[in-house]
Amino acid sequence: MDFNWSLFLTALGLALIIEGMPYFLGPEAVKRMVIKMLGMPAGVLRGMGLASIGAGLLLIALSRYLG
Repeated sequence: MDFNWSLFLTALGLALIIEGMPYFLGPEAVKRMVIKMLGMPAGVLRGMGLASIGAGLLLIALSRYLG
C-alpha cells in the first residue's frame, strides 16, 4: 500500500482551513470561549477532545465505507 501524499496534504490543508475559520470570522467570540475553557476542569476538556476524535474516526470510516 503506497502512501498517498496528495490526499494527506489535501486533508491537512482542509483541517487548517477549518481550524482557522473561527479566528478569522469571530476572534472576539474565540477569546470569550477560551476564557470559559480556562475555568473548565481538565476532565471535561479531555472528554470533549475524545468525543471529537471519535466523531472524526466515524467520519473517516463512513467515507471509506461509502467510497
